[in-house]
Amino acid sequence: MTANASARAIKPELLRTYTEDFNKDRANLIAADAAVSAGVLKAATDYRGVRALPRDFSIELKQGSITNQERSGRCWMFASLNTLRYELMHRWNLEDFEFSETYLFFWDAMEKSNTYLENVLRTLDEATDSRLFEAINELPADDGGWWQMFAALVNKYGLVPKSAYPESENSRNSDDFKQYLNSKLREFAAELRRRSVAGASEDELRALKDEYMGTVYRICAVALGEPPEKFDFFARPKDDDEDKKGEARKCKAEADADGKAESCKCGESCKCEGKSDAKACKCDKDKSDKPKTGKDERPQIREIGITPLEFYKKYVPVDVNDFVTLANAPLKNRPFNQRYRIRFSANVAEAGDMEFVNVPLDVFKKAALDQLTAGHPIWFACDCTQFALRKDGFFDQSVVRVDQLFGTEFTGDKAHGLEYGDSPSNHAMTFTGVNLDEDGKPNRWKVENSWGKDAGKDGYYVMSDAWFDRYVTELIIRKEYLDDATRALLTTEPVELDPWQPLTRRCR
Repeated sequence: MTANASARAIKPELLRTYTEDFNKDRANLIAADAAVSAGVLKAATDYRGVRALPRDFSIELKQGSITNQERSGRCWMFASLNTLRYELMHRWNLEDFEFSETYLFFWDAMEKSNTYLENVLRTLDEATDSRLFEAINELPADDGGWWQMFAALVNKYGLVPKSAYPESENSRNSDDFKQYLNSKLREFAAELRRRSVAGASEDELRALKDEYMGTVYRICAVALGEPPEKFDFFARPKDDDEDKKGEARKCKAEADADGKAESCKCGESCKCEGKSDAKACKCDKDKSDKPKTGKDERPQIREIGITPLEFYKKYVPVDVNDFVTLANAPLKNRPFNQRYRIRFSANVAEAGDMEFVNVPLDVFKKAALDQLTAGHPIWFACDCTQFALRKDGFFDQSVVRVDQLFGTEFTGDKAHGLEYGDSPSNHAMTFTGVNLDEDGKPNRWKVENSWGKDAGKDGYYVMSDAWFDRYVTELIIRKEYLDDATRALLTTEPVELDPWQPLTRRCR
């Protein structure tokens, strides 16, 4: 062994020192017993941190049933659809609703395949080991994405309810489908480059690409089934009379108790007769006069042969183009109050690349609070793996005390996490609530996830405000909740970023 090699090696005498020091400390032995037996996260869970994050919120939105992306990387799509279904449910007074994630998954696979082949044609002069081509070729049609990819798909293909295009085995568990789709796409890329070297014209190469897309369609249709061009839609709005009936029963109970009830909150004034023999409020009595048949008398929403674009435009009361991606990336080479665009980041080729506005934390957080306070959920992206308990549903460094378990502090800040690739965004979820302290400041956030009811508390997570500051990097905000200075940035010329420059990954 050379002198230089010896200097680089772990020295046996140091190993002896390490083990002696480890065994001297009783805390190390206890920590090792706990971690080896239960795993790092369970061993590091601090009950005091858990108790400090109760699951009640001063601002809370009523959402539908928890969704489940299962073994796929569609979180960005689920979070996007969860924000829209909230708006649809409350506009049309529905008890619950879910869009078809598989419908957009089909078209995303098609569009990413097309864009990948188009990017191959744009970079024919690049070596296959160039940094740019490696970035393009890494994941041709992977599952991940951003809000703007979602918006591009909705603009082009519309939306359908889940009943019109339900889940399949390959949307629930997408690895095999995407493995072979990506393999085929790379074969097509190699042939396009070979034909280019042999002298094929751009028109000839693009005609070949169009032929290849026929194979892509076949693969997607076999794996997922063909998407509907038209479908039927049926729904029943909630019965508003149920709330009135509940108030009538409450009114009657109060009358039975003390005879003092004077009116019902159901909207009709009445007087309950007597203290002990009151039978019912007028609003309840009127209902009882009508014979009960068991027939569902609620109104119906019914569409026959509606297209996905027609459904989106008619039933979704928001425009996906009225949202802006705000980032909070405190990097020296990403100055705040600037608009950015990431090259080669589109899924729909003609829709353009992903853009975001980088803003300071106070602007970032105020936009989130304003939108939630106004009654609208928020798509957001973060690194969901850091100081997180997936099963119990916590995002908080005071709950996951790996610093105590390992006997070392974790001091990296948000800039460090982004610059060194330690905590870029990798998962999208939805904010559906926030708790404000006595000074009106947020101290915890309610998170709707897409990992099913068994993850977190019935599918929901609680996030400390400190964790929000450290690990939440993207918010999708309606333009109306941007301040004037941020809104003005939307018309400025964006700074272009290369696809490998650190900030975020496609969320999965």
